[in-house]
Amino acid sequence: MLDKGLIRDDPDRVRRSLSRRGLPASVVDEFLDIDARWRATVTALDAAKSDRNKISAEFAAAKGKSPEGLTALRERSTALGETIKAQERDATALERQLNALLANVPNILADDVPDGADESANVLLRSHGAPPKFSFEPKPHWEIGERLDILDFERGVALARSRFTVLKGLGARLNRALVNFFLERNTAAGFCEIMPPLLVNRETVEATGHLSKFSDLMFSVEDGSLFLSPTSEVQLVNLHRAEILDGEALPKRYTAYTPCFREEAGAAGKDTRGLIRQHQFEKVELVALCRPEESAALHEQIVNQAESLLRALELPHRVMVLSSGDTGFASRKTYDVEVWLPGQNAYREISSCSNCGDFQARRALIRYRSQAKARPNFVHTLNGSALALGRTLVAIIENYQQADGSIRVPTVLRPHMGVDFIT
Repeated sequence: MLDKGLIRDDPDRVRRSLSRRGLPASVVDEFLDIDARWRATVTALDAAKSDRNKISAEFAAAKGKSPEGLTALRERSTALGETIKAQERDATALERQLNALLANVPNILADDVPDGADESANVLLRSHGAPPKFSFEPKPHWEIGERLDILDFERGVALARSRFTVLKGLGARLNRALVNFFLERNTAAGFCEIMPPLLVNRETVEATGHLSKFSDLMFSVEDGSLFLSPTSEVQLVNLHRAEILDGEALPKRYTAYTPCFREEAGAAGKDTRGLIRQHQFEKVELVALCRPEESAALHEQIVNQAESLLRALELPHRVMVLSSGDTGFASRKTYDVEVWLPGQNAYREISSCSNCGDFQARRALIRYRSQAKARPNFVHTLNGSALALGRTLVAIIENYQQADGSIRVPTVLRPHMGVDFIT
């Protein structure tokens, strides 16, 4: 959530950011109008309460004197009381309007985010490794996986519905090997492993911005009071909701493996085959909470950590800086790490690493004190996948496919797998 003071003091900055995202800036004027009415109402309310206090003092002084004077004071006090109730109702209603408006205003973009309407304007930052050259026509992962009997799409649909998949045998073992490999590497890099609940309440998903009108729909239970987590970023950021942290204990860095659930309502017709876009998928996530002056460096660390896993797996990849029109709701700047997929002859996102500034922390009321009696300030939050499991499986299956239809297991995973090839 944006700072109300920022919108009041520098509305043009908010307008520019909205315009860069391709969104209407009229919401700023709407906010300023409601905010002016709210502040005027609060000022009048404070004045009315002050007048009522004065009447109370006059009433105490008038006791034992003229009955007519006491009656007049009572009548004035009663009338003021009705006025105060009405003003309190108006102030509450206006504040709700302000908060509802702010809930759907995205984060302010960083100045160095490239301008552009969509992903076509994303900028290549760096690349690593060359796409493999095959002596045969490479196949997509769904053909390879079904032939090796490690991916079962039909039974996934039979057990649930479309975009659910069963992993079998060495496919399931490869997935488990990746989980262990990612967590071991992330904890060695200083991230504390967490195993959070998969169901989260409304306050938790609102705090990270995952219930905005721009977000993917989530699976909900109990009439919308609980949600299946769309990413463990939600739980990891909220570990310290409504807390004031010791500045000396920052940064806090967390990693978690979880299944994730998304309706993907905005992606109808996209990636309908295979593991690229599933309703249930798995990720190992990285999240950091830090002082504002640390967030840029931590952002780079999270991206480098995701890249280090791909380098260890010897998978060709590149890093893109997302354009203004492609940057997510809660993010001020995002790097996408994209892996090469021979079956699609294209790079596809496997990790999205975002610096959210204090946007999520304001919603979640996560603050820190630099000194014992210092005024608390909001932390910055950062997140990134390290890595998405399904897409890593796709990358391994397609990049390591062999002419005989088998899959060569990446060297670093062989101790976890116990085999060199999936046949």
